[in-house]
Amino acid sequence: MTTNIIKHSIRNASLVLLTSAAFMLPTLSWGAQNCDKPINDFDGLYCLTKVYLEADKELNNSYSKLTKVLNTKQKATLKRGQLAWMRERNDRCSYNDEDGFYVNMNCATRTTTKRVNFLNERVRECAAGSCRDSRLGEE
Repeated sequence: MTTNIIKHSIRNASLVLLTSAAFMLPTLSWGAQNCDKPINDFDGLYCLTKVYLEADKELNNSYSKLTKVLNTKQKATLKRGQLAWMRERNDRCSYNDEDGFYVNMNCATRTTTKRVNFLNERVRECAAGSCRDSRLGEE
């Protein structure tokens, strides 16, 4: 079951990243470089994607920092919580229908930023010697 969840999450993340990469090619219009005033929806998506990718990078860094201060049991609890969070994020911020796969980039960025903050709080707790195992499994 966990393998299917991981594969599904990886597939969804790959679709988001592949879609995002298509908008990041160097042949982008001038408007995509000016995120203050995008000239069309594609330029707007490019700008939203840039912000999401930065949030995702922060998420990976925070997760990595936290795992470095955890024991094996705590890491397993954190991983379960992270997988549950990924499912929740995907369910809340994307959907698939007969016309294609859709991601609300604002939702994905907001949700990811909240998770980064959550992980950073756990890093601070654990660094202070008060790591609460019960919090590690939270979504």
